[in-house]
Amino acid sequence: MTKPNFIIFLTDDQGYGDLSCMGATDFRTPHLDRLAKEGARFTSWYSNSPVCSPSRAALLTGRYPGNAGVRSILAGHRTATGLPQSTPTLATALKSLGYQTYMTGKWHLGLADGSR
Repeated sequence: MTKPNFIIFLTDDQGYGDLSCMGATDFRTPHLDRLAKEGARFTSWYSNSPVCSPSRAALLTGRYPGNAGVRSILAGHRTATGLPQSTPTLATALKSLGYQTYMTGKWHLGLADGSR
């Protein structure tokens, strides 16, 4: 059995109905609509936090934000510590199953050496 390919999108400040595939009429999102039509949509994920950094930590680790070491939004400066490098992540689990992983965009989980 071949392993499925998949993409996880995490966006900031996007509401449930902000994509045209979810009923939005103010925006056209044809490429995302096509991905939604041809793939699987998980529409009942609820954020573990109302702010960015803890939400990202929860998604990437499968833990509550506090248990992942990220309890609040992190400052954007280079000394910000956040998600400890030793914390197991979804990417770590997927790599152990033979997947290649890639992340692009907003990290916002700490820039200090121990957080990357």
